[in-house]
Amino acid sequence: MGTPEFAVESLKLLLQNNYDIAAVITVPDKPAGRGQQMQQSAVKKYAQEMGLKILQPEKLKDENFLEQLNELKADLQIVVAFRMLPEVVWKMPRLGTINLHGSLLPQYRGAAPINWAIMNGEKETGVSTFFLQQEIDTGKIIFQEKTQITENETAGDIHDRLMQIGSLLVLKTVQAIEKDNYPQIDQSQLSTVNAHINSAPKIFKSDCRIDWSRTIDEIHNQIRGLSPYPSAFTDLVSPEGKIITVKVFRSRKENDIHHWPEGSVITDSKNYIKISAKEGYIYIEELQAAGKKKMAVCEFLRGFQLKNDWKVN
Repeated sequence: MGTPEFAVESLKLLLQNNYDIAAVITVPDKPAGRGQQMQQSAVKKYAQEMGLKILQPEKLKDENFLEQLNELKADLQIVVAFRMLPEVVWKMPRLGTINLHGSLLPQYRGAAPINWAIMNGEKETGVSTFFLQQEIDTGKIIFQEKTQITENETAGDIHDRLMQIGSLLVLKTVQAIEKDNYPQIDQSQLSTVNAHINSAPKIFKSDCRIDWSRTIDEIHNQIRGLSPYPSAFTDLVSPEGKIITVKVFRSRKENDIHHWPEGSVITDSKNYIKISAKEGYIYIEELQAAGKKKMAVCEFLRGFQLKNDWKVN
């Protein structure tokens, strides 16, 4: 059960290791883009290529779907980036239902674990496999695998790495369940006493606007934690009040003592844009103006006359 590209790698690896996939469950096709053309999920596209049976229920409690699911007589259900399952679904297989989650549970339960780990400045993240139970992302842990987050890595960078690490962990988990030799660790055992448990809720537009009164670490982490999607954004404001909204995809930070007001634009109008903030500057390296393509800052400045009298908001 899965939807985006993140889930395809696990399905691919299971097939390569000769596991019999009874069926693939994914979201219904839906219109997307300006032309509102019907779009298939990444998982469906791959499943079609491999000639797999595909189910696309609108509702997971639909009687016809539940009947089809039961007829599969699946030993195990594997969930990777899908949606919350009702109990009648996750309890159906004789060996249960496992989930791959993009964090080191119990940290970052929720819809956007990779984004929030980076936005919160974590130096480490990972993936977890666990058995589903009633409360979301709370089931007993089977295996975990860690990876480091370096200073300038984006959510996209970590997503791609965890996709690979996660697929291997899914395979390891399935092999262990097949041999009936695997741990089941209660998540309470993985959190230290009085340790704060961070959550990873869905990201809204209000989470994406850059607040230039924050520290350069917080701003830099927000930019890379939201890159490439849904992306951090800010407004470039001219002295005359003209506003250009830009998405910011890559940045770097420079610690420095300065006397510029927060949110001042400093540029040579050719090669760099840096914005003043607490404790230093944020250099914008890759951005996208509304209606334009994503571009490096030097390319942006070739077609846009930005000067030091502009501000950000």
